[in-house]
Order: sequence, then C-alpha cells, then structure tokens
Amino acid sequence: MKKRVALLGATGSIGKSTLDVIRQGKDIFDLVLLSSHTDGTGLLALAEEFPGALLALSGATQGTKAIPYFGSQGLLKAIAECGGDIAVNGIAGAAGLQPSIGVLNAEMDLALANKETIVMAAPLVLALAQEKNRRVIPVDSEHAAIFSLLEAHGKDQLDAILLTASGGPFRNYSLEQLVAVRPQDALAHPTWNMGVKISIDSATMANKGLEVIEAARLFAMAPEKITVVVHPQSIVHSMVRFKDGTVYAQMSCPDMRLPIQQALSYPARGSRSWDALNFDALTLEFTKPDAAVFPMLPLAYDALRRGPAYTVAYNAANEMAVAAFLEERLSFLAIPQVVAQVLDREWTAALQLESILETDSRARSLAAACIRANL
Repeated sequence: MKKRVALLGATGSIGKSTLDVIRQGKDIFDLVLLSSHTDGTGLLALAEEFPGALLALSGATQGTKAIPYFGSQGLLKAIAECGGDIAVNGIAGAAGLQPSIGVLNAEMDLALANKETIVMAAPLVLALAQEKNRRVIPVDSEHAAIFSLLEAHGKDQLDAILLTASGGPFRNYSLEQLVAVRPQDALAHPTWNMGVKISIDSATMANKGLEVIEAARLFAMAPEKITVVVHPQSIVHSMVRFKDGTVYAQMSCPDMRLPIQQALSYPARGSRSWDALNFDALTLEFTKPDAAVFPMLPLAYDALRRGPAYTVAYNAANEMAVAAFLEERLSFLAIPQVVAQVLDREWTAALQLESILETDSRARSLAAACIRANL
C-alpha cells in the first residue's frame, strides 16, 4: 500500500524538492494534499500532474471549484480531511505552526521543515505527537543528520551536538563590509538554493540560531552542549559527539531531496536517486563563527537559555526585521539590533497555543516600533 503524503507549501523550495522525491517514488508515495499560500496558478499546474490531491490556498479569501479549500482555516480543514499518513510541512515562518498542530491532530506523522514549529511551541507539539502516537521527523538537513546518527548509534551516550553552518554569502565579511549589504547580495547563497526568507536568515546566521533552538528542543540538549561550526562546503550536515569522545558525522552532497526522502521513507531507508558524494577531490573546512559579526547567533543562545517565550519573541522579531530589510526599510546590520531590543523586554512563559500566539503578536508589534525608530 502506498504511503499517503500531504505536502504543505508545495510551490516553495521544500515543496519542489519534495515533489521530486514523490516523482522518483511514485510506486510507493501517493499525494493526497497540495497547499500553497498565494500561488494558485502553480497549484493548479500541480493538480494536473497529481489529480487525486486536495488543493488548498491558505492566502486566499475565497475558494473556487478547482481550489475549494482557502484561507488558514481552509488549510486546516483540508489537513483534517485528506486522509494522509505523513505530511511534509514546508511552510515558511510562524505561519507553519498551526498547520503542524493540525497534522498531528489528524494523526499523521510530521516531516518537519518548518523549524519555527519547534522554536515557538516545542513542549506543546512534542506532547501532542506523543499523545497521538505520531512521529516528528526533522527535515532540515542538520537535524535530519542528527536524527539519523542517533538512530544508528543510540542516544544513551550522547554528549554534544555539532551543528554545521555554511556561513552564508558573508562568512568572510567584516562589520565594515556588511554596512553596504543589500537584499540582492544577501539572497546569493553560495551553496543552497533556498527560499527568500531562509536565505536572508542564512546570511545573518539567524537560521543557525533557530536551528540551535530546534536542536536543543528536539534532542533534549542543554545550550552549552550545542556548538556551531562554519563548514562552507556543506558536505558534513552535522555531527554528534559521544561520551567517550568519538565524533560521528553525516556526509552527503548538499541536496534537500535526501533528508526529505529519508523522512518520507522512515523507518525504511529509500534507495538513492541523487548524486553520490565523490571523494576524489574533496576538501573540508571547519572554522568558528564570528559572534561579533553575526550577533543573531549569540542572541539565539540567549533566548534559548531564558525560556520558551523568548524564543517566540526572537523568531517574531527576526521575521519582522527580515521583511523590513527585504523592502529596504532597514539595513542589514539593524536586523540583530531590532531583535536585541525586543529580547530586552520581559517575556513570560508561552506554553499553550493561545499564549504562544499572543507573545508572537506582541513581539511583532514591538519589533515594528523598533523598525520605525531605526528608519
């Protein structure tokens, strides 16, 4: 029997990679839901290729005969009605949180590329997964690597996690050089082909900050046990160190289709359809990130140590600042300044969905005020 797959964010970067995996595995996977936020044209084109899938357009204010599920509530209804076994959540940003909860409530496994789900609501989401007896399988290449390494070697002797970071397009820049950075510069990632928001986050290293938070929550690790190392080649996707000092690394070509395939195939292992790693002329570099040049990384550690409400505020402030930078209303170096100002406020525990969303909203309002002050 085919595994029934719901794909959230089908027209985005993760969605396109997932569709490649589905096409390669058409004998074992069956798409039952395709969603997009605003790309109705792209969604209808996919419907011709996958005619059995429900269609949802979460950014629309009304439906059509072809796309009957619309708006955020329509997407949740489609998730509840699609009958999937597993859902890939490739939605960008905080907008992915409630669909993740909807997936688990629909008793599907969650293949999670939306790191904000864990950054904002790990206790809630992981408890729900346990209650529903469903798996949360990470799709981010770093967390997928850690997940695979721990599956292979066990968790009992785990001592530390080493998250690799490409360093983005500005890894060798000084603060003086970053002053003149424009959005088009930050979008030119040297290794990965990603969506707009995550590309900016990679350039500021906020993406790695979010991944530190995600790793701490997913794998129950203290912040001081998670280290970030800059690895420009993006061949080693992350490493784990065990108590005897042994370090295991997961290595592969930088291709998001591999962790997606692993998540969809779990607990089985899919057959390789992608480029194999060639060791004939392979050089691997590892350096320490410069916290002074990329303060979004230490700010993430600070938010993680201070508690769940602070990680909600970190994410919300960053999303607002990135949007302002893309609209050229805020400089590149002002992004961490806005986040730092938001984190300077007191944020109380955000453990239930209502309080999480309230914290998110208040942090966005404060970030908007900070952005106006920086103009």
